[in-house]
Amino acid sequence: MSANRIIRVLVVDDSTYIRKVITQMLSRSPFIEVVAAARDGEEALELVEELNPDVVTLDLMMPRLDGVGFLRAQMKKRPIPVVVVSIASEAGQMALSALDAGAVDFVQKPTALATEKVFEIAAELIEKVKAAAEVRLSRMPVSEARENLIASTEPPAFGATQIDIVVLGISTGGPHALRRLIPRLPANLPVPMAVVLHMPVGYTEIYAQHLNDESPIEVREAYEGAELAPGSVLMARAGRHLTFSRRENGRVLAHLDVAPLDLPHRPSVDVLFKSAAETYGGRVLGVVMTGMGNDGLAGAAAIKARGGRLITESEETCVVYGMPRAIVEAGLSDRSVPLDQMALAIISEIAGTTATGAY
Repeated sequence: MSANRIIRVLVVDDSTYIRKVITQMLSRSPFIEVVAAARDGEEALELVEELNPDVVTLDLMMPRLDGVGFLRAQMKKRPIPVVVVSIASEAGQMALSALDAGAVDFVQKPTALATEKVFEIAAELIEKVKAAAEVRLSRMPVSEARENLIASTEPPAFGATQIDIVVLGISTGGPHALRRLIPRLPANLPVPMAVVLHMPVGYTEIYAQHLNDESPIEVREAYEGAELAPGSVLMARAGRHLTFSRRENGRVLAHLDVAPLDLPHRPSVDVLFKSAAETYGGRVLGVVMTGMGNDGLAGAAAIKARGGRLITESEETCVVYGMPRAIVEAGLSDRSVPLDQMALAIISEIAGTTATGAY
């Protein structure tokens, strides 16, 4: 996007008050113009056709045609970047369906009530609308059949491993990318994996369950004291940093904490990566995938300082090439691979081989 380009936004929400507030929030940015507001999905379809906005902010629970219905209809006609603005407690499953249908990202409303509290999301909303305008829609897959996501080959044979843990950081475009990666990891993966996905509070548990249902490997949301075990994926809980502690018997357990408080993301990729490096030394594989910003850069430096390895997702498949770019430009990436080769790259790093191709 040109530095001088104004992002034209359509606001969609059935609440008159919320439409007004979101318009006011977005108007704080000199680079955003709200061109119209719609009361439901049907009106939104008409206004997208008429006004051709750059980005849509979308409520999910609306009369006539809800947010998921709008997404499915609009993406068939013409893909457009959509940022969902909703409440997790009321629309958790719908939010995941919206991501499947092609939504780029989502922001959690702090309340369903017409109060000033809604203004708390202003900075996050502006940031995510700006990021959405940069999204490469051709790299945002939608609603793929489950059988296409699960690896169809025989599980690989592992001997002695070079890695004791895989830690992965991902943001914008992450829910789609992880659904193309995690189900391709084999059940016999000989090391644990821990994942930080930037996601609002209230969504990580249900998202982890969906990944678990689609994958041969076990996926679960992290909880205090959870053991890091081979053949399992721990997903950091939204709102809590994920770190590790090693006990005298060698077991490594998960620890969740709100501190540090001065970071832009909670959970933070940097916090996860640094803890992995401190706990596992040089036997850490860090993976940084699609996302805006540079969360993970300091953590990647910590992994490399201990002798660990780093893989980044290549620009050609990133929805937003921000987090991986920061790693590459700092000279910390050992290899960059496209999304569809990421599972094989992780497997080959664990096994200490240089295998290529598709797993």
